Amino acid sequence: MKLSRIAAYAWALVLTVALSLTGAGVAAAATQAAGSHYVALGDSYSSGVGAGSYDSASGSCKRSTKAYPALWAAAHSPASFNFTACSGARTSDVTSSQLGPLSSTTDLVSISIGGNDAGFSDVMTSCVLYSESTCLSKVAAARAYVDSTLPGLLDSVYSAIRSKAPNAHVVVIGYPHFYKIGGSCIAGLSDTSRSAINGAADELNTVTAKRAADHGYSFAEVVSGFTGHEICTSSPWLNSVVWTNIGESYHPTAAGQSGAYLPAFTRAA
Repeated sequence: MKLSRIAAYAWALVLTVALSLTGAGVAAAATQAAGSHYVALGDSYSSGVGAGSYDSASGSCKRSTKAYPALWAAAHSPASFNFTACSGARTSDVTSSQLGPLSSTTDLVSISIGGNDAGFSDVMTSCVLYSESTCLSKVAAARAYVDSTLPGLLDSVYSAIRSKAPNAHVVVIGYPHFYKIGGSCIAGLSDTSRSAINGAADELNTVTAKRAADHGYSFAEVVSGFTGHEICTSSPWLNSVVWTNIGESYHPTAAGQSGAYLPAFTRAA
């Protein structure tokens, strides 16, 4: 039986309204998904040291507009974005001075932390300036610290985050391998020292990932993202020794932030 002209018109009107409401619902859902309240915590690998374009207001924390938190925020336009990561930060610095913006409305948190606690800056300085044996000794001491002491410090940070932001999805981000073993470097550290440093990064990532998982947090690894772009490759995404600005040594470049850290965080966020 054919619909009358009036009935057909009414039916079409109902369909139009229904489709409009559906479209509005989809748009609202998309807006809500993009409206995260995001807080970026952590050390220099999160603040963006080595990437340049630092926010002058961040002072010695050296927060870069090219760091992955700023890049993610620019791409997703969250309802709020607080960037408290700071160069040189240790676990105690996170708990004492970075957690202020966290609240029950925070729904996304990123953090990289632990490298400074383990003394990686001292490791790299010793490896560059002194003998291979000194380098290997420093690496061994750092790995021992990562195994014995760092887990408890990470637990304290992760518990503090959960206490202040109980509804947040927390993404813990790891560290890269620094060197391509057997790569293009013809001077500097021996491959033995380079392998030991990479191994220490693996140890740090393993411990960090385990502690993150035990707290129900996601872990975003970046080793694979930097593969082919380590120091001693033709297109490194990590600074080697920067004699004119030593603090930027062994940190991701802007390409490392956008090409490795940002994708890793985006997948886990």
